[in-house]
Amino acid sequence: MAPESDSPGQPGGSLAPLDRAALERVMARAAELQARSADAPEHLTDAQILALGSEVGISSDHLRQALAEERTRVALPDETGVVGSWFGASHAVASRVVPGKPADVLAQLDGWMQREELLRVRRRIGDRLTWEARRDFMGSMQASFNIGGRPYALTPAAEVGATVVAVDAARVLVRLEADFGNSRRRNVAWAGGVAGLGATSGVGVVALSTLSAEPGALVIGAVVGSVWTGVAGLVASAVARSQRRKVARGQLALEQILDRLEHGEIRSSKSPLMEFLSSVR
Repeated sequence: MAPESDSPGQPGGSLAPLDRAALERVMARAAELQARSADAPEHLTDAQILALGSEVGISSDHLRQALAEERTRVALPDETGVVGSWFGASHAVASRVVPGKPADVLAQLDGWMQREELLRVRRRIGDRLTWEARRDFMGSMQASFNIGGRPYALTPAAEVGATVVAVDAARVLVRLEADFGNSRRRNVAWAGGVAGLGATSGVGVVALSTLSAEPGALVIGAVVGSVWTGVAGLVASAVARSQRRKVARGQLALEQILDRLEHGEIRSSKSPLMEFLSSVR
């Protein structure tokens, strides 16, 4: 007689193996059922999570990276709706695993942000640093005239943050964020004001034309009003495009910083002129 485990109705029997999607569903459902049980622990240590992962065949390296990503996760606002579609995201975010130790990588990032991005430290909390744009005269001059040969894409951000968490003894996960929410709110208000003024003025021109007894006045008024409204709409659209480009440049700047960290290209020095400008407050 064949053993019980070989029967088609028993797990581990002759049923077809599961594909990756099915396996993910099974694991998610098992975790949900476990969480509902009375003896399910509220908290697990890293060692317990790694032990659980090894029991189901998940690589410890992947688990450590997932743990680091969870610890650097930040809840961002929902970007759906008209504002999100027209003006883009309010945050630029980038993350990557790079070689190094948390303290060393944070120090490299701090040096780069202050020397090369015209930022200054805002807060330092454990494994997280935040910066804001320099508001002194020389910093504003450098940003305005692109002194140094490149744009300073992070200075429009209200805050730039970095969180560094160890993955293992030789690698860390770096998460960078740039908050462009204030800039977006200003541009939304500006574009809305321009569009509203254009529409109101256009309607006003048409209304005034109806009071004229001149032949064709209404047609002329309608054309002028439409053109005026259309110009206001174009201006508002240009403001929205400008905001989207600003966030895209910030996103690129964050990715480039991670590229330099990954390849060990964070410079520790620069030209005497740039050193002088950075030292002037």
